Amino acid sequence: MSVNRISLVITPEQRDAAAGGIAQARTALASLAKLEPGERRELHGFGAKNEVFGRGVLRALQAHPQVVPGNMDVAGAQADLDAFDALRPLLEAVRLLNAELEDTIALLGHDVMDFASDGYQPLRLTGGSDSALDKARRELGSQFTNRRKAPVPTPAPAPAD
Repeated sequence: MSVNRISLVITPEQRDAAAGGIAQARTALASLAKLEPGERRELHGFGAKNEVFGRGVLRALQAHPQVVPGNMDVAGAQADLDAFDALRPLLEAVRLLNAELEDTIALLGHDVMDFASDGYQPLRLTGGSDSALDKARRELGSQFTNRRKAPVPTPAPAPAD
């Protein structure tokens, strides 16, 4: 028997409010970048060790401006770091929201398939008195009978001694 793992109703107003919030965030952060496929591989990583290094170099150059070559934009680097620090908590909040959305979608899909699996059984067992029901049963059942099974590999013959 199917088990309803989640019970959720999303009203059109809730969906529209959430979509509006996403649109508002996109508008507020209109200058966010979008990389082309493969571009990310070309970028320097900014993991924990590189972050410590980058922040340390920036602090050292700010503390000793006499060693900064004229073609280096220390203020621009500081602005990038400030923007990084401002966006990081937003990214974490979006990641958490994304994980919750993914989990909720997975549970809802599971519940529907669990119910459908149980609900298909009485359809299969019902007699043929209703042609519309017979047609529906055949169409639904064809989803499972048309799947191709992977060929079973035949073992290679043992070498002769």
